[in-house]
Amino acid sequence: MPHAVSHLRAARLARSAKPFLARGGFKRERCADCRLVPSHCMCALRPSLTTRAGVCLLMADIEPLKPSNTGWLVADVVPDTFAFGWKRTETDPALLALLRDPQWHPYVVFPGRYAAPERVVRTVQPPDSLRDDAQKKRPLFILLDGTWSEARKMFRRSPYLDRLPVLSLEPDQTSQYKLRNSGRNDHFCTSEVAALCMSLAGERVAEQALEAYLAVFTQHYLHAKNQQPIAMDGAAHQRLREVSLPPGRA
Repeated sequence: MPHAVSHLRAARLARSAKPFLARGGFKRERCADCRLVPSHCMCALRPSLTTRAGVCLLMADIEPLKPSNTGWLVADVVPDTFAFGWKRTETDPALLALLRDPQWHPYVVFPGRYAAPERVVRTVQPPDSLRDDAQKKRPLFILLDGTWSEARKMFRRSPYLDRLPVLSLEPDQTSQYKLRNSGRNDHFCTSEVAALCMSLAGERVAEQALEAYLAVFTQHYLHAKNQQPIAMDGAAHQRLREVSLPPGRA
């Protein structure tokens, strides 16, 4: 079933004057749903969850086209994932409408040192801690999906984000992402950031599913690139089944 990132990818491809070739990636036929070669397809392992929290991905221009993009994994796992292409001079009206939707409490997820102190928060109140039903808005985590330089540009040049609180994460681990190298251990891929946000929101199953799904995707991607077979009964796959698949699909 196509989700927000796949729709954004299709729209971006429709505007392309020439085919997109991922730098360093393999050039074989890919599954349209998981972006892997058919022999390493992982569509059957896609988690089936429900979450109260949502995710809004602001994606740099070619990010939806990159096979290694992990915003795609977030959209696979979190049902209420929205995706918008970022442009400095244009803003999608649907994005502005989403940010105004009264059911959501939006947070811009970005390091607090880049924001005014009064905007910075480090926690998300779970619904059980709120007595007033009017306060029980669903958290919407706005993730800036791109390279570090692109993310900083999006943060600085998106005035519609200026009124929103900035959720500054303080993880106690380093990134496990192996498909791209930012050169810094304190930089996390989009899927890892989403897992940290789900943890703060009390979405423990979604957090674990995102972690396990990224591990499986990484394994499939690298094995496909190196033309190695996949052990579907391995530890990573078993962990994903345990945390996210309904009974009968394990």
